[in-house]
Amino acid sequence: MNKVSKASVLAGAVMIGGLALSGAAHAGVSVGVNIGVPAPVYVAPEPVYAPPPPPVVYAPPPAPVYAQPAIVIGWHGDRYWDGRRYWERDDYYRHYGHGHGEGYGHDNGRHNGWH
Repeated sequence: MNKVSKASVLAGAVMIGGLALSGAAHAGVSVGVNIGVPAPVYVAPEPVYAPPPPPVVYAPPPAPVYAQPAIVIGWHGDRYWDGRRYWERDDYYRHYGHGHGEGYGHDNGRHNGWH
């Protein structure tokens, strides 16, 4: 019995010492698992493919068209063009032979104060 009592006294002393030391030290082992609320995240939209615009194509300028001036045979002011040269009024009448003779135009030579 002596052995049991020494063992129980020793066990009691160890228990009291352990309680005194653990209370003073506040030592302990703890395991914690924390699953928190996720932070707000901005997710960018998927990029959109925009094809490049079609190339700008300009038509070449049209070739210049050079036309000969129209030949207008007849009286141009006080001169007559016969297709080759200009005639002054008196030269034309002298060359082609009408005018200043009998009948002399539409008013039969009276001119009504014109000539």
